[in-house]
Amino acid sequence: MQAKSKEKLAIGVIGCGNISMTYLRNAALFGGIELRACADISADMAAVRAKEYGIQALGVDALLADPEIDLVLNLTIPAAHFDISFSALSAGKHVFTEKPLATSASDGHRLVAEAAKRGVLLGSAPDTFLGAAGRRARRLMDEGAIGRPVTGTAFMMGRGMEHWHPNPQFYYQPGGGPVFDMGPYYLTMLVNLLGPVARVMAMATRGQEERLITAEGPFKNTTFKVGTPTNVLSLLEFRSGATVTFGASWDVFKHSNHPIELHGTEGSLRLPDPDTFGGTVSLSERGADWKDFASEGELYGARNWPYAAPDRANYRMLGVADLVRSLKTGAVPRASGNLALHVLEIMEAILHSGETKSSVAIAGDVVQPALLTEDEANSLLA
Repeated sequence: MQAKSKEKLAIGVIGCGNISMTYLRNAALFGGIELRACADISADMAAVRAKEYGIQALGVDALLADPEIDLVLNLTIPAAHFDISFSALSAGKHVFTEKPLATSASDGHRLVAEAAKRGVLLGSAPDTFLGAAGRRARRLMDEGAIGRPVTGTAFMMGRGMEHWHPNPQFYYQPGGGPVFDMGPYYLTMLVNLLGPVARVMAMATRGQEERLITAEGPFKNTTFKVGTPTNVLSLLEFRSGATVTFGASWDVFKHSNHPIELHGTEGSLRLPDPDTFGGTVSLSERGADWKDFASEGELYGARNWPYAAPDRANYRMLGVADLVRSLKTGAVPRASGNLALHVLEIMEAILHSGETKSSVAIAGDVVQPALLTEDEANSLLA
C-alpha cells in the first residue's frame, strides 16, 4: 500500500468530544499529516473544535463524501465505531478509530475485511504501547532480559465512573464494563510483549446490581441498573506458552497491585499504567533489586497532560502517524486493525468464558507488532 502522491495526508475527524482535544492538539507534533475537517452529531460541537484548531466544520455525511479527506479519525462513542468506520472504509478512506475496534468480534471482522477489499488501511487505538515505556519494555523483552516468559499479572482496578462522570450509565451496559472500556490498554500491551493469546478462562460477577451516581450533574443521587460484569478475573494462555492473570474491576476502593508484571526464566519486568505513554519500567535480573528505567527524558515519555498541570505522558495520534508512515514504506501499521481485532476477540472470549464458566479458544491470530525503533520514532516527528 502506497500513499497518494501528496506531501501530507488530509485527516477528517469524526467525533468532537473530550478525547478529540488530545488528538487535535497532538497532530502538530507529527509530520506527514494535515488536519482538514471535523464533524460531530452536534454541529455546535464541531464548530467549536473547528474554530479552536483552524479547520473546517462539516456534517458527518459531507466529511465522508469529501474527496479531499484521505483518512478518517473516528473518535465517536464505542457504539458508533463500527458504523462510522465501515462507512469511511466503504468510501475508500483509510481509518484510525478509538478503542475498541467495534463492540463485537463479528463487526470487527467485517471492518478488517472491508479494509482489505477496498485496499485501504485500518488502524485502532490504543497506541500507548508505542510510547516511551512500552518501547523500553519491548526492547528489554526482545533482548531476553527476563529469559523465556513464564507467567505474569495485569490488574486494572478502581471504583468505576459514577463518582466523577455526570452520565455514567452507558459504561455499565453491554459493550462497556471494565473489560471493554479499559481492557484494550492492558491486552494490547501484553500482546505487544508476549504475542497472541490462544485461550482464556474467566469468572465474572457484578459487585452491585445497581449503582448510585454521586457526580455533580442532572443524575446526581439517582441509581441505575448494571447490565454487564463489573468484576472479572481471567487467565490468558499465550501461544508462546506463557500464562498471565488479567483482572479488571470497578468494585475496588484501593489496592496495591502493579498494573503489569511479567516473570521469566531469567528475571522479572514491571510496567506502569498502559493507559499512559510514559512511566517507569523496572527490571529485576534473577532476583536482584529492581533497576528502574524512567521515561520522562525519552521520546513520547515526557509529561504533557493535562495541559494546565501535566502529570502524565499522552501522545495519542502516534498510532496515526505510524499508519501514515506505513503508507509510504509499505510496512504493516503497528496499531493495526488486525491487532485490535485480536484484542477484541480476547475481550469477547473473556466475557463469554465468565458467562459459561468454560475455557474459550481464540480462533484468530495476529503477528506480534514490530518494535518501533528510536530512529523510527524520531522520524515520525514534524
